[in-house]
Amino acid sequence: MSYLETITDEDATGEAAELFAHDRAADGYVHNYTRTFARRPDVYRAWNVLADAIAGDDEPDLRRYELATLGAARQLRSSYCVLAHGRKVAADLWPADVVTAIAEDPDTADLTDRERAIVAFAEVVASGGTNVTEADHQSLRDVGLTDAEIFDVVLAAAARCFFSTVLDATGTLPDAAYADAMPAGLRDALVVGRPIAET
Repeated sequence: MSYLETITDEDATGEAAELFAHDRAADGYVHNYTRTFARRPDVYRAWNVLADAIAGDDEPDLRRYELATLGAARQLRSSYCVLAHGRKVAADLWPADVVTAIAEDPDTADLTDRERAIVAFAEVVASGGTNVTEADHQSLRDVGLTDAEIFDVVLAAAARCFFSTVLDATGTLPDAAYADAMPAGLRDALVVGRPIAET
């Protein structure tokens, strides 16, 4: 589940134990990413504050955030993040077939030009900041994004680079629960890098 030795349920104390208890109360098990971050709960708390601030608190902000997150995670080949956000998006924002298409080939997804441009821009950001050009910014202006909204897309994609890279660089695999958490076609499309953990 990880290249690093993670904190076991028996050894979890203090903030680590609180994180584990929170996961169990919400989902019935401890997420693998929580086990990875349990050695630095201060960093995990800071990440959650940052991610919540970037995501915003209304539906247009959330839709933009999720599109940028999926685009960046897809570019990074982060199965864990594409699975987690793809599942959420398929439940709340877009039909499963659209989410499948975003994961496989965003150009074929039934999205608006604006939505498709956000995914494409986030992929460029995740490929490396120096790859982003003024023309890339203009592509978002051309579909109606303001500079403030473009900055939000940059923030979402750049933040995803941090979280996805931590998970993949530590060998943290997507939770085994994802194997049965969604239709097989959607699940398989969302596995863009490392496989789902077996246990």
